[in-house]
Amino acid sequence: MIHLHDLTIKKVHQLLLNKEISAFDLTKEFFDYIEEKDKTIGAYLSLLKDEALQQANEVDKKIAASEEIPVLAGVSLAIKDNILIKGEKTTCASKILENYQASYDATVIKRLRQNYAVFLGKTNLDEFAMGSSTENSAFQKTKNPLDETRVPGGSSGGPAAAVASHQCVAALGSDTGGSVRQPASFCGLVGLKPTYGAVSRFGLVAMASSLDQIGPITKTVEDSAILLEAISGKDKYDSTSENFSFRADNIYQKQNLKGVKIGLIKEIDLSQLEKGLQESFNQGIEILKNLGAEIKEVSIPHINSSLACYYVLMPAEVSSNLARYDGLRYSPSDKTGSLKKLYFATRGEYFGTEVKRRVMLGTFVLSSGYYDAYYLKARQVQVLIKKEFEEVFKNVDILISPTTPSAAFKFGEKLNNPLEMYLSDVFTVPANIAGVPAISLPIYESKKSLPYGFQFIGKHFDEANLLNIAYLFEKETNYGTFNHTH
Repeated sequence: MIHLHDLTIKKVHQLLLNKEISAFDLTKEFFDYIEEKDKTIGAYLSLLKDEALQQANEVDKKIAASEEIPVLAGVSLAIKDNILIKGEKTTCASKILENYQASYDATVIKRLRQNYAVFLGKTNLDEFAMGSSTENSAFQKTKNPLDETRVPGGSSGGPAAAVASHQCVAALGSDTGGSVRQPASFCGLVGLKPTYGAVSRFGLVAMASSLDQIGPITKTVEDSAILLEAISGKDKYDSTSENFSFRADNIYQKQNLKGVKIGLIKEIDLSQLEKGLQESFNQGIEILKNLGAEIKEVSIPHINSSLACYYVLMPAEVSSNLARYDGLRYSPSDKTGSLKKLYFATRGEYFGTEVKRRVMLGTFVLSSGYYDAYYLKARQVQVLIKKEFEEVFKNVDILISPTTPSAAFKFGEKLNNPLEMYLSDVFTVPANIAGVPAISLPIYESKKSLPYGFQFIGKHFDEANLLNIAYLFEKETNYGTFNHTH
């Protein structure tokens, strides 16, 4: 009997090789399970049944012919609905794209196809990836599988909920200010934001192009490494992508953390956080020390300006990126009249509140007279923060911090207070501003069933080291003090 909740990428690979299950049967089993489970969770916006079963069939043929198959072959994945899959709907959870069908595959999708992965469906998100709770979706509410009265996080709440409720083996999300790591933290999963430029953004619907990165949401660090190897690298369609090659095997290099220096950021005041988070974070630090790491206090003087800087740069890019949804292209609109009327009618009716808020903020900071005061200043602060990260990495190998200031919050708790909602990204945003890689791992407090996130931040393109350290940490926590079974 195959238990879907036990499956990792490696496990699926072994089962297929040993012919204990066929890719077709596994895919079918996932769809049967989704049919029953997703009624309550609401992770998927659309399912790609025919295509997925066809993909699975291909894999079975290869196995039958004794051909060698990649480790991702036949592995059932969920894809955030702002990543294009040719011929399928890509809605970005917005009314304005309700009927938009992608005309090409995103580069990450092409690369996963080359590895014979199976795409089960497209998952829910905050509209155009704007939000931290997936409550801004125009279509449905996604629940946190660990506690259905709570949000799954955002904006990649759908992919995280799909993985946490075992409706796929792993998923892809996108992370602009924490949108992969924060939902991973809320749902007790591993969420990786690669270095900016490590993974092509071609075919990801742009929110803030200088900050967006596609990243995996998985059950284990190993799974994240396998997906990163498959999707990373230079792409001629994305001029910001770099010639970065990552090997998943690199995460097994170090057996312990002797000689590894880990930075604890002085400017992050842990005493302000809820007790459970302080307690489990400190437990995490002890685990790292037991593995042989040296923990040093370090300073990143302007790290606390990251959030303010982010909320100037991101809306500015949002306002220019979303200008293309003008009622003429991609649009559900049948409105007529002057161009101005058309713009007002379409954008007014089909954009949600949060999207409008950010477009207005962005248009304001880019307007004449305010450009220098806000946008230019924020860019200068960004350069400063990048420099400070580079400096600090001369003395330590990685940095640690909590992923989020709290565990998953209840529905509606922060919906009417945008500022409160924005603050849930306070620990994740700095990595996007600096363009460095970061990964969130679940940690549990002894008395509480809801997980917190423990975040590791690495140097540019040093994913091998970052994931190696995370892998060792995960091994200790899985079998260590806070062994937690779902």
